[in-house]
Amino acid sequence: MTYVVTDNCIKCKYTDCVEVCPVDCFYEGENMLVIHPDECIDCGVCEPECPADAIKPDTEQGLESWLTVNAEYAAKWPNITSKRDALPDAKEWDGKPNKFAEFFSPEPGEGD
Repeated sequence: MTYVVTDNCIKCKYTDCVEVCPVDCFYEGENMLVIHPDECIDCGVCEPECPADAIKPDTEQGLESWLTVNAEYAAKWPNITSKRDALPDAKEWDGKPNKFAEFFSPEPGEGD
């Protein structure tokens, strides 16, 4: 089992999760984070830290595509290990459905 970041992270990109991760398995895109599934130790400390409730265990139904997205972009994006400010309009985007198709950016973030 691993944890995955889902579409509610898009355009929010809270980094509270990054700060508590003991193995630094988060990677930063332009407008969201992902978890490297091979680096995640399944400790679960990140899940309750996400203000947007965007982190889920991959054992939940319907998350197969998110496991693929997390694995693909963790290999392309830079590692992030310290907390930063969320995106400026994060609260407005939190909870909006189906953000991936229209708003996902494949561009990398800054990383550390």
